[in-house]
Amino acid sequence: VLGNKNAPVTIIEFSDYQCPFCRKFWTETLPSIKSEYIDTGKVRLVYRDFPLDSIHPAATPAAEAANCAREVGKGDEAYFKMHDKIFQEGNILDGGDPIKGPVKGTAQFTSVDLKKWAKDLGYDIGSCLDAGKYKSEVQKDAADAQAAGGQGTPYFVVNGQALSGAQPFSAFKQIIDAELAK
Repeated sequence: VLGNKNAPVTIIEFSDYQCPFCRKFWTETLPSIKSEYIDTGKVRLVYRDFPLDSIHPAATPAAEAANCAREVGKGDEAYFKMHDKIFQEGNILDGGDPIKGPVKGTAQFTSVDLKKWAKDLGYDIGSCLDAGKYKSEVQKDAADAQAAGGQGTPYFVVNGQALSGAQPFSAFKQIIDAELAK
């Protein structure tokens, strides 16, 4: 969870760490949502895993790596450091700037890369990742995404309202502002 746990608006993001459209949301839309709503206590973001393994073979290991980082780093702050690191490194592998992109395609990486990136952050996730400790948690998130209507990534549920795809900030702003006005 990123943001105030008691925020009036909750965005549930079902995402895939190898999905270029998820990375596009991270580079282009999330920064505005974060500065305008999350940092001001109006929105909390709940990140859930929705790996599309058939086209993104590194997505499940990446999701597991973020969960391992949460465990080793003892909390959501560590989780989101790893979350950001995976997307940053994906941008670099895709030939772009670590923060801004541009997003051109699917970044290819391995468990070895994930362990190195975690180590760069000060987290030793090797044994956790190798043991597959969070595989069932990741699979549960994916099942929850499908049960919520998700068919692709990224998929969002904003206070119960579905929003599919790498939508611009304006699409989120419209829903969030309407929810805050209630």
